[in-house]
Amino acid sequence: MFAAAALLLLAGIGRFAWFLASAPGSGSRTQVIEVVQGFSLKRIAANLENGRIISSARLFLLYARLRGADSRVKAGPYQFSDAMPPTAILRMMVAGEVYVHRFAIPEGYSIYQVAELLESRNLFRKEAFLKQCTNPALLRELGIAARSVEGHLYPSTYDIPPNMDEAGFIRLAAEQFDKVYTQRYAVRAKALGLPEKEVVTLASMVEKEAIQPAERPLVASVFLNRLRRGMRLQSDPTAVYGVRAFAGTVSKQDILRPSPYNTYLIKGLPPGPIGNPGGEAIEAVINPARTDYLYFVARKDGTHYFSANLDEHNRAVRKYLRTASSDGSATGYRNDYPSLTGRR
Repeated sequence: MFAAAALLLLAGIGRFAWFLASAPGSGSRTQVIEVVQGFSLKRIAANLENGRIISSARLFLLYARLRGADSRVKAGPYQFSDAMPPTAILRMMVAGEVYVHRFAIPEGYSIYQVAELLESRNLFRKEAFLKQCTNPALLRELGIAARSVEGHLYPSTYDIPPNMDEAGFIRLAAEQFDKVYTQRYAVRAKALGLPEKEVVTLASMVEKEAIQPAERPLVASVFLNRLRRGMRLQSDPTAVYGVRAFAGTVSKQDILRPSPYNTYLIKGLPPGPIGNPGGEAIEAVINPARTDYLYFVARKDGTHYFSANLDEHNRAVRKYLRTASSDGSATGYRNDYPSLTGRR
C-alpha cells in the first residue's frame, strides 16, 4: 500500500513537472487576456484554460501559490500563445509585461498622415481617428481652442494597449505635447510675446520646409523676417494642407487653390498648424538664427540657399533650379509678388 502511494505521488510530481515544462500547442493559437484589478488568480487561470493556453487551471494555480505569486499578478492586457510554458506565463503577469502596440508619430506629420499610418498598422480606422481629432468635446477636455488637435500630437513613440480607442490615443499624445511644451518652451515663448498657437503654427511650417535639421533655425528666421515686413509667407506645404501630403513640390494649381491655410493667398500665419512639429522645430521658432534672409531655394542635396534680397534669390533660382522665367519672376509663371523659395 505504501508503494502504491509512493507511485501515485511520483506520478503526480511527474505530471506537475511535465505541466510546468511543456506547452499545450505549437503557437498557432494566441489570445489577449485582460487581467482586471481585483480578479482572482483562480479566475485568470480558468480563462487561460478555457482559451487553451494552459492545459490545467488547477496545476497553474498550484504553481502560482508555491511561488508565492498568487497575489503579485499585475493588472493589464497580456498576449499569450499556446506554445508558452506556464512558467513563462506566470512570470509575465508578475513582471507586468503587458501587451501593447508601439507606434511612433513622425515629426511634422499632419493628422491626416497620422491617420493613414495608424490605419496601415491596423491600429485605428482613418475616418474614426480623424473624427476624434475634431471632436469638440475632446478638444474642450484637452484645453485646445482650435478646430482640431493638429499641432498638439507630440511626435514620439507610444505604447497603445489593445483596449485603447482613438480618443484615448489622442489624449496620450496631446498630454505629452502639453507636458513637453510647458516644461521646455512656454516660459521663453511668453517672454518673447509669442502665443503658443503662433509658435506651434510656425514650427509646423518649419518642420515641413527644413529637410536638414540644422537648417530649422534659418528657415524660422525667414518666416519671422517676412512676418515683420508684412510679406506673405508663401510656404509650399500650406498650399496643399488638407488636400495631400507635401512631397517637396507644388503646382500652379496648388498655390492658386482657395484655402484659409494657403499662405500664397492669405497674409500672415495660417489659422493653425499644418502638422505636428517636434521639439527642435519649436526650439527653432523660439530661438531662430539672426539673419536678414527673406528667401531660400532648394539645392539638389536637400539643403537650401538663403538670400536677403530678390535679385540674389533669382540668381540662386537660376543656378539651382534653372526655372526662372523671362519676365524676371522667380518662378516659371507671372506672380504679383516674389516667390519665397522659387521651387514653384
